[in-house]
Amino acid sequence: MSHPEQPPAVTVARLPVPFPETAVLLDVREPEEWQAGHAPDAVHIPMGDIPSRSGEIDNQSEVFVVCKAGGRSARVVEYLNRVGFDAINVDGGMLAWQDAGRPIERDDDSHEPRII
Repeated sequence: MSHPEQPPAVTVARLPVPFPETAVLLDVREPEEWQAGHAPDAVHIPMGDIPSRSGEIDNQSEVFVVCKAGGRSARVVEYLNRVGFDAINVDGGMLAWQDAGRPIERDDDSHEPRII
């Protein structure tokens, strides 16, 4: 029985600093997760919106995909690579990003409705 091939992945420690202009950091978490804290200069497209919004991503760039822990982003990497992108999963996601001491921005002044 064959196992599906793991999508390409990189650890947070191996991500380039600063990010080159030829690369994109794509955050596929939900809006409330994004607002709680995200990587500076990341592009936010929630996982469920990727098929309809993939045209917003530069298909000439290397696309590093991040979620909270790496599961959702791995599925997005598989999809993007199938449709012609050069996508790489960020192992450990934003949890690993934060643990590595990488910078995080928050959207405290968001105008999106919040459910309380």
